[in-house]
This record gives sequence, structure tokens and C-alpha cells, in this order.
Amino acid sequence: MTLITDSHCHLDFDSFDDDRAQVIENALQAGVHRMVTICTCLRHEPQVRAIAETHAPVFYAAGTHPMSAADEPLATLEELVALAQHPKFVGIGESGLDYHYTADSADIQKQSLKIHIEAAQETGLPLIIHARDADDDMARILTDGYRQRPYSCVMHCFSSSPELARAALDLGFYLSMSGITAFPKSGDLRDIFAAAPLDRILVETDSPYLAPPPHRGKRNEPAYVAHTGRRAAETFDLSYEDFAKATEANFDRLFSKAAQWKAAA
Repeated sequence: MTLITDSHCHLDFDSFDDDRAQVIENALQAGVHRMVTICTCLRHEPQVRAIAETHAPVFYAAGTHPMSAADEPLATLEELVALAQHPKFVGIGESGLDYHYTADSADIQKQSLKIHIEAAQETGLPLIIHARDADDDMARILTDGYRQRPYSCVMHCFSSSPELARAALDLGFYLSMSGITAFPKSGDLRDIFAAAPLDRILVETDSPYLAPPPHRGKRNEPAYVAHTGRRAAETFDLSYEDFAKATEANFDRLFSKAAQWKAAA
């Protein structure tokens, strides 16, 4: 079976409350042998951690989502560094900037993002970035932080401009392909990915959102990353097996703590 990793999902969301264990089993049956479930609000970190502790294929990351930055206590560097000590905690975030619905909280979003960047710098874990309608500020803050002290990063569910993609790639960051890239009308987005180096590409579901065809409009789940991966392979003119192999190597390189945990296990 071809193995692939869902690098970003939200298994703690209530849409999975009735069948979470089955959803994880579905993923394994589809060849999705690892999942990173993302905590978007630190007060929910214990629940997210418990999922990772209960299910061997699941790792986790935690941070404050930019759309919640104004409504949640500001995360501290010390808090994030402490969380990172858990053996299955493999990334910082998701953090970032979202001006689509929450532009009025731009200042607190920027402050929160800078704390998450500092945590990535301090821990050596990759930063997981959510970016929406904030390309200029995003590129500037990520670049300024990197110049002060290098860190690793993935632009999760990337659907922004070619300019932000290039800024991220120039810093050595990764771009993650979600189900959006499999939508029929996403040709321009696929072109951005096609222009990127294959060794900087990850794949994800962002489930329960953004299910790819043939499940579009329904609840997404980690198993469906295989559908996104098959469409993504076409973007790079590869077989699914070769695309999956490449993204597995990329995931292991970026999320090295997860790769090391697997080796140790």
C-alpha cells in the first residue's frame, strides 16, 4: 500500500465526536499512516493531546489561530516551549494572519504571530501558518523573523498569491496542498504549486473542511488526503506513488520529531 501523511487536520472538532476512532481507522485503510491534528486554541490543548496519546498514528501541534487571537489569552513563549516537550508535539501553531473576516484584530494577530515565530525559533519545531488576505504583512513578518533567527515553516492550506508563495519558498519554507487544489476551478492555484520545487511540498486535508472531489461539500477526513494526493501528483506529472514518496520525505524532513518518534517506536 502507498503510504502518505495528512500533515494538517482537526480531529478534536465536534464533527468527529461520534466516530473519531473509525475516522482514524479509515485513514489507515487508505494508506494515510500519520496525521497531525492541530489545536487552534490553547485551552483545548489537553483534549488534542489526549487524541495523540490515544492513537499511535496521530501527532499534534498547538497554537492560537489568528481568527481567535482577539478572543483568547495571548499565548506566551514559555507556554509554547513547555507544550513542545511532549514527545508527540511536533509543530507550533497554527498561527498567522487572517484579514478576511477579522481584519479589525490585525494588531493582536501580528503580536500573536511573532510569539509563535519565537517559539519555533526556540524549539526548532516547524511553524504552521494560516494566511488569508494578508499577504504583504505575512511576507514581511515571516521574513523579518527569519533574518533575526532562522526557523522552519509550512504555509498550511496554501491558497494565497504567487508572490507570497515565492517569499515563503525563498526562506526555505514549505507549501501544503489541501483539497482546494483538487477543485476543478483551482487551475491558477495548481500553477503556483507546479512552479514550486517538489521537495517543498506537503499535502493535507484541513479536515473536517475542504473535502476534495469526489467528497466535496461533505465532511472531510484524513483518509481523503489520498484523493488530494492523486490530483496533486498530476500537477507534478508524477504517479501517485512517486508523489506520495516525495511528500513523505518532505514531511520527515520538516516534521523531524514525528519521523524520529516513528523510528524510536
